[in-house]
Amino acid sequence: MTAPASPSAPVRGVYLITPDDADTARLLARVEPLLAEGPTWLQYRNKTANTDLRHEQARALQALCAAHAVPLIINDDPALALAVGAAGVHLGGTDGDVGAARALLGPQAIIGASCYDQLGNAERAVAAGASYVAFGAFFPTTTKVTSSRAHPDLLRQSAALGVPRVAIGGLSPDNVGPLIDAGADLLAVVSGVFAATDPVATLRAYLARFQEPSA
Repeated sequence: MTAPASPSAPVRGVYLITPDDADTARLLARVEPLLAEGPTWLQYRNKTANTDLRHEQARALQALCAAHAVPLIINDDPALALAVGAAGVHLGGTDGDVGAARALLGPQAIIGASCYDQLGNAERAVAAGASYVAFGAFFPTTTKVTSSRAHPDLLRQSAALGVPRVAIGGLSPDNVGPLIDAGADLLAVVSGVFAATDPVATLRAYLARFQEPSA
């Protein structure tokens, strides 16, 4: 078993995930105002980009994230994370081995794993060295096709794993209260912020939910 990287401070807040955008300058312009609001992490995810564009965008985002002291996580590509000096990688269920990513990126890397609606997936990921686990989708989502539907009880049941728990899938400022109460440390959002009429105000609304007293 490889011990996961231990954050120096509690991890809690919004985990922003980039939308597919082929225009790098436009993507940076969309992301930068949000970084100034203090999201916990930014994940670079672009399922439509070719290799060259992924490298271009990842390098540009890494520089932007460094300027705002926001760790950059790369979706599904440990080699790209290493190449651009990102803080870590997020792996889907069929996108690679957590242990191999840990061996490549080192003990301080942030390595996350999609665990869908299965506690067993989370247990195996943490045993292999994952820094955090993600459950979802909690609500219907248009960002990706998913057949899993997670229940808030998963967040409670996974507390003993000792790593941050991420909730994802159809989250809005109006529906995340029960997930935070159940133990979600991070709210992962794509279109919930980037497709909003006012992305900055919407991000602030998500962040404000962590300041409310528990139900």
